[in-house]
Amino acid sequence: MTDIRQHVPLYVDTSLVSGRGVYCTEDLHSGQLIEVAPVIRLPAKDLEHIHATTLHDYYFIWGKEDKQVGIVLGYGSLYNHDSSPTAEYVPDFERDILTFYALKAIPANTEITVNYNGTPSVVKKLWFES
Repeated sequence: MTDIRQHVPLYVDTSLVSGRGVYCTEDLHSGQLIEVAPVIRLPAKDLEHIHATTLHDYYFIWGKEDKQVGIVLGYGSLYNHDSSPTAEYVPDFERDILTFYALKAIPANTEITVNYNGTPSVVKKLWFES
């Protein structure tokens, strides 16, 4: 079973990308585990309610068929998007966790970013202007 304790010292600070962002106090190496974030799985019917709340900007489409909603705990919903991300996330729908890994060396106190398209190399239009 995956250990979901915090593996590296993360913190949230003002972001140059958007609002707040996730940072680490130590250097990270390529492939390093950053975080294993638990996910609260919600049924698709809850999505209309989420759109009417602040959670609208923080949820993930979830499940093998993208028909559910995931509220990612920990720092998971606070990583900002970048089309050239420094990290990637890997969903585990069986155990309801989202695992974050460094894609390259990330110096301490540098914002950690992910590609919201799910795959680091995929570049396509998102629901917001990046």
